[in-house]
Amino acid sequence: MESVVAKARKWGNSLGVILPKDVVEKVGIKDGSDVELLVSARKKSVLKELFGSMKGKTKDKRPIAEFMKEIDRELYND
Repeated sequence: MESVVAKARKWGNSLGVILPKDVVEKVGIKDGSDVELLVSARKKSVLKELFGSMKGKTKDKRPIAEFMKEIDRELYND
């Protein structure tokens, strides 16, 4: 089994994925081979998905260094 990230591209009325040559050779895929795919859409920003976008969303105008010090105090000085 091999893991590959590929970009889907328009192919007629469908979408197609091109497998890299080195993976095709390593796995032994030939013309007409059956290929099983595990499909998932990759998000562009995992961190943004996890934490959200804070830029410009806060009314607090303190510098980021102050926020970091406050977080450190809360995490390590309980």
